[in-house]
Amino acid sequence: MSATATRLRRLATAAVAVTACGGAVLLTPSVSSNDRANGHPTVEALRRTISDPSAVIPSRAAQESALIGAKSSNPLDILVVGGGATGCGVALDATTRGLRVGLVEREDFSSGTSSRSTKLIHGGVRYLEKAVFNLDYGQLKLVFHALEERKQVIENAPHLCHALPCMTPCFDWFEVVYFWMGLKMYDLVAGKRLLHLSRYYSAQESIELFPTLAKKGNNKSLRGTVVYYDGQMNDSRLNVGLACTAALAGAAVLNHAEVVSFIKDEDTQRVIGARIRDNLSGKEFDTYAKVVVNAAGPFCDSLRKMANKDALPMICPSSGVHVVLPDYYSPEGMGLIVPKTKDGRVVFMLPWLGRTIAGTTDSSTSITPLPEPHEDEIQFILDAICDYLNVKVRRTDVLSAWSGIRPLAVDPNAKSTESISRDHVVSEDYPGLVTITGGKWTTYRSMAEDAVNAAIKSGKLSPSNKCITSNLHLIGGDGWEPSLFTVLAQQYVRMKKSYGGKVVPGVMDTAVAKHLSHAYGTLAERVATIAQNENLGKRLAHGYPYLEAEVAYCARNEYCESAVDFIARRSRLAFLETDAASHALPRIVEILATEHNWDKSRQKEEMQKAKEFLETFKSSKNAQFHDGKHQ
Repeated sequence: MSATATRLRRLATAAVAVTACGGAVLLTPSVSSNDRANGHPTVEALRRTISDPSAVIPSRAAQESALIGAKSSNPLDILVVGGGATGCGVALDATTRGLRVGLVEREDFSSGTSSRSTKLIHGGVRYLEKAVFNLDYGQLKLVFHALEERKQVIENAPHLCHALPCMTPCFDWFEVVYFWMGLKMYDLVAGKRLLHLSRYYSAQESIELFPTLAKKGNNKSLRGTVVYYDGQMNDSRLNVGLACTAALAGAAVLNHAEVVSFIKDEDTQRVIGARIRDNLSGKEFDTYAKVVVNAAGPFCDSLRKMANKDALPMICPSSGVHVVLPDYYSPEGMGLIVPKTKDGRVVFMLPWLGRTIAGTTDSSTSITPLPEPHEDEIQFILDAICDYLNVKVRRTDVLSAWSGIRPLAVDPNAKSTESISRDHVVSEDYPGLVTITGGKWTTYRSMAEDAVNAAIKSGKLSPSNKCITSNLHLIGGDGWEPSLFTVLAQQYVRMKKSYGGKVVPGVMDTAVAKHLSHAYGTLAERVATIAQNENLGKRLAHGYPYLEAEVAYCARNEYCESAVDFIARRSRLAFLETDAASHALPRIVEILATEHNWDKSRQKEEMQKAKEFLETFKSSKNAQFHDGKHQ
């Protein structure tokens, strides 16, 4: 623990220096000439840069300048379009191979599918079942692959990911044997990547572990449960971590920047760059690259049609709806998964960030920038979990509900829809434009690796080293330990202004300390320093550990450019409780206005956009705000 404290004290010194300069410092990674290979930092130098607690990511203006500087005479190696998990994964993979990389995202990092996931890092128990009963080797390969990646994701970002036990209720002895054998096979397939062994619990033990579990279901008595382990994550913070890690490693990443059109070589018609619009300033510029990687998720096809108007569709969009309920629906450390409901769908109920997340539906949908859940889908989830609980499940308990679009991949050259894939597809159906789509969060890293390999082949690129992302900690992850929150709780106070304008100290309580440790990893002390030194230690919303200091920190260090960026992706308030997010908005906008020099008109615009965004999250509007007084 003393080593941990020493490391964090060093980090505090660096954080004070950064804070004093308003977070605008741009540090050049200290890479000696011996660390360079072909003009690029070597692997160990990159690792040092990423894990350095005093390193600060380049400003957004610097990133935009780097993209503008990529001329036809000096192009990027790879330009990535799309800032979700896959796109940011591609940028990180490519830049750590010593390639010159840029990335643009129309909205914000993780603004689409990647922030609206189930929050599970899983191998796919269902795929294993299909593999066994259908003798489908393709499905079995999917499971092997996902289980291999599952452990890697958790190890690379230990502050944002953890193992979660999931309980499967059994209401007859056949189910007990069936699920026990199936989950033991899941353990076996995981091999050395196993998180923890699955095991059977009697009915009585199960009720003690999960007090709201029903003792009877479908007129049958509970015979026990089988508990197995998968991973859980804070998806959008993991995605933002990928973007910031890529930026530290040398990639020019730019959110709120949209591809308007592609630039093509006049003779060969190969894609050699893109016209980009900065959606914050409105200005447009050209960026040139030897290869463009299309990682736009559900919007992949619109980019492909931009290059070739006759391109056949690759995306078969599927909608997944989730609802968030109060914490009393599930115990803190145990999830509930029902592999097959009455209509054959999977339903789950998992603890997540102090609340309960339940879902999911899987139905065809149209592609829209802000998908909304339908009331019948919300009700389906509530009805499905009701069958397995001994408490009444009420619509009025829904704190937030959202829909995400999963881009299932279709081979554009296939003759039937049977080619719809749960795996990912890499395709270059137009010269210079490599498309990566399909797959799932768990396998984002290997998807990125495949896409970069294809881009290297397409552009005849010369990386200085092989892929290293299988063993690369993301920013905040290197050296993180679960006990780090104790250092924050012991060494910091939350200075805050009272309603009379007086500055008063507050305790850095355990809930806040744990939240900061898990959200920011080894960089949590930077946030704590801002809370203490800049009187930004007040909570943003009653009942939630988010601090005012986080808004300032994210604006300075995580490319947080709008109020929606903060409530949806840097913090998770919009996903956890829409009313809490709504009540916190004025203060969030006020702090962002100070950080970004917004005028009154811009502040009003931000409030309006955020309120419109929150309306797409179908809560029951039942949350109570306690006099607006946050402790």
